Amino acid sequence: MDLRGVIHLLGWLLLFLAGAMLIPLPFALGNDSSDHTALLAAAGITAASGLIMARSTSLVRDLRVREGFAIVTFGWLLASAFGALPFVFSGAVPSYTDAFFETISGFTTTGATILTDIEAVPSGILFWRSFTHWLGGMGIILLSLAILPFLGVGGMQLFKAEVPGPVADKLTPRVTQTAKILWAVYILLSVAETALLMLGGLSLFDALCQTFGTMATGGFSTKNASIAAFPSPFVQWVIIIFMFLAGANFALHYRFAFRGWKIYRDDREFLVYVTIIGLASALIYVANTGVWRNFGEPAIRDTVFQVVSIQTTTGFITADYEQWPMLSQLVLFLLMFVGGSAGSTGGGIKVLRIYLLLKFVLAEFSRLLHPHAIIPVRVRQQTIPRDVVMNVLGFFVLYILIFAGGTLLIAAMGYDVATSFGAVAATLGNVGPGLGEVGAIDNYAHFPPIGKWILSFFMLLGRLELYTVLILFVPAYWRR
Repeated sequence: MDLRGVIHLLGWLLLFLAGAMLIPLPFALGNDSSDHTALLAAAGITAASGLIMARSTSLVRDLRVREGFAIVTFGWLLASAFGALPFVFSGAVPSYTDAFFETISGFTTTGATILTDIEAVPSGILFWRSFTHWLGGMGIILLSLAILPFLGVGGMQLFKAEVPGPVADKLTPRVTQTAKILWAVYILLSVAETALLMLGGLSLFDALCQTFGTMATGGFSTKNASIAAFPSPFVQWVIIIFMFLAGANFALHYRFAFRGWKIYRDDREFLVYVTIIGLASALIYVANTGVWRNFGEPAIRDTVFQVVSIQTTTGFITADYEQWPMLSQLVLFLLMFVGGSAGSTGGGIKVLRIYLLLKFVLAEFSRLLHPHAIIPVRVRQQTIPRDVVMNVLGFFVLYILIFAGGTLLIAAMGYDVATSFGAVAATLGNVGPGLGEVGAIDNYAHFPPIGKWILSFFMLLGRLELYTVLILFVPAYWRR
């Protein structure tokens, strides 16, 4: 592997990150705290480190698979390591372990927090916290591909390693052009949501921060009560709609501009995505008959909000779902594994993988009845190659094994079954809130340092779809 080339590109990534740290400054300068000093100091250290890395090495013109995996994995780790500096320098977070946890939770769009009083955090740092969501949502590397044209050579390796889903969906022959299109759609939807939230009475600061959490399916809010702090039905329905859009494939949103509504109607994954949300909402609404004070719009809104929030792995909260019946909690727990669509900003296993697995199982039943028949797995009128199906099957098995192993690790720290299940499912699926002691109104501050580092690793695994990170632990990867 060309380590000098990898370091060079990571240096450019840090330079970009340093520039991003300056964006919260207008909000930091508007208060009496010293968070602007913390942001400037962090940006200076990050820029200096990036400049040293970029100037002391040379660019790779033809990235191979090995370099692609390394750049993406170490890129996210470095972004989290340096992105934690504003939290540390401002004193908003007591230790570097907590700051790293909060930052990687932001960049991976997990939304798991160690903060016990969010509203006490200075606005500049709070903005940076939410902004890490927005940067990580569409992808740090993907953004680099869009704004640094020289990365376009060999950039497909980075694209495949970072974009969520079993298959990288290129919209154009050039990776850089695809990256620009996806980011354009992302920005357009973000602007639309911000405008609507401000129309609903939110300040520019609150509207931007809730938008960052929504479009990235992240879940960081500026309020201790999350979205429950904004009781306006209009505001909550706007967030529901945009969470739903963020959990769908962004390539569909782009194609909608040219082909209209039929692009959604003809997409099997999207139909399955809608069906899961509809069935889960109906089941929870009925199961909660003993909870609702009335069965009108507020009950429907709370149900749909929590289903869409958990299904898309956003993690925003409008109701304490741990007070709901066990059936409702179990449905939400299962949704943490399903996640959003491939090509969305959502986490989890992904709807497309679940759909492919179901198609594969049905095909196997047919093959038992007709041993000599050729029964392909088809999605979107296309035959899915068997190696892709096997990759999906392997991903699913690996995901469940990691979940099981992680649950045992957390349980070994003395946590109960619900908390262990919930913490691992919520971090590996990039959801944020889980069950037990990490439920809707709880946080992750009570975990010991080793527990926070383990859960941070699960967040990275989930965001980069397991293989991109785990391949670095395979000895053959490092051999010539």
